[in-house]
Amino acid sequence: MSAQIPSTMRAAVLRDPAEGLRIEEIRTPHPKAGEVLIKVAACGLCHSDLHVLGGAIAFPLPAVVGHEVSGQIVEVGPGNEHTGLAVGQQVAGAFLMPCGQCDACAAGRDDLCGPFFELNRLQGRLYDGTTRLATLDGDPIAMYSMGGLAEYAVIPSTSVTPVPDDFDVVSGAILGCAAMTAYGAVRRGADLRSGETVAVVATGGVGSTIIPIAKSFGARQIVAIDVSDEKLADARALGATHTVNSATSADVRAEVFAVTGGRGVDVAFEALGRPQTWTTALDVLADGGRMVPIGLGAGVQTAPVEINRTVRRSQSILGSYGARTRQDLPEVVRLAAAGVVDYRGLVSRRYPLEQVADGYAALRRGEIRGRAVVDMSL
Repeated sequence: MSAQIPSTMRAAVLRDPAEGLRIEEIRTPHPKAGEVLIKVAACGLCHSDLHVLGGAIAFPLPAVVGHEVSGQIVEVGPGNEHTGLAVGQQVAGAFLMPCGQCDACAAGRDDLCGPFFELNRLQGRLYDGTTRLATLDGDPIAMYSMGGLAEYAVIPSTSVTPVPDDFDVVSGAILGCAAMTAYGAVRRGADLRSGETVAVVATGGVGSTIIPIAKSFGARQIVAIDVSDEKLADARALGATHTVNSATSADVRAEVFAVTGGRGVDVAFEALGRPQTWTTALDVLADGGRMVPIGLGAGVQTAPVEINRTVRRSQSILGSYGARTRQDLPEVVRLAAAGVVDYRGLVSRRYPLEQVADGYAALRRGEIRGRAVVDMSL
């Protein structure tokens, strides 16, 4: 199969945040033990990429970003005898790539995998301490997750799951971050129970995906909060029972309390990672409520917490990063295949690789409804 894989590929490479992404020809990577190579069908554009692209989150350069991908396995590395993965399978890849061997992974906490944070998130490498990407001259290029904004990507086998044959594999790219992060927040972070009430603060790619998942878990009321009337209209179509425009509302807290019988919500999801949205999520909580922040801030950001209210009203703040990949990604694929998550409908824009910078610019301006993807077939 390797003979059919070209020796070079196109990738969107970041060398300097001031210059932005540029399309380069680099060496095609190959998998090592416990890894697979996929021919990328699509890669989603995620808000957390913007922090790396803008230099707000320190990351080694040059780098290839892009961390929610779909595609076809074209090469399988050694050590995959018991994974069930094979050349030809269509798969979705998760951004959170557990090593499968550290103490956290052994405890089933893929979301706390030490090597993922220490090697990949800080150094842009995989778990043998090296990157799979290199320039034509052999100089290393860092990988943000699997470096999905390229024609081929190496992914640890722990982080891919097959999708059905009739799956829309391009739209399926969003399952590995937007949908999996949303599922992890609802299932793991909030442990949402049937009959509870929910607020979703910021209804972008992840926030809008929380809505149908929370509905499927039995949420009685779902209040969507955003600054865009268009996004709020989309939220209603996805299952939100109420909407609040925080840019025009005189008092978001009062509006949410009014529609929840004066109680506030049992669970508030914060999906943007900004101090303002963090504060809003806490403000709309009921006594005993849980605030689940899932949005990554730009660099080291802080947000105020009213100490006495948190203590006296027994409110909880439960951070949720991604999900437990090996358990949860197959379930997210199942929910998408069953129509619970309208993954096709969540993808509102498709860009060719050459226009990836335009896609991120639109995302930065807040213009993307749902999710945009880079479609490698364009």
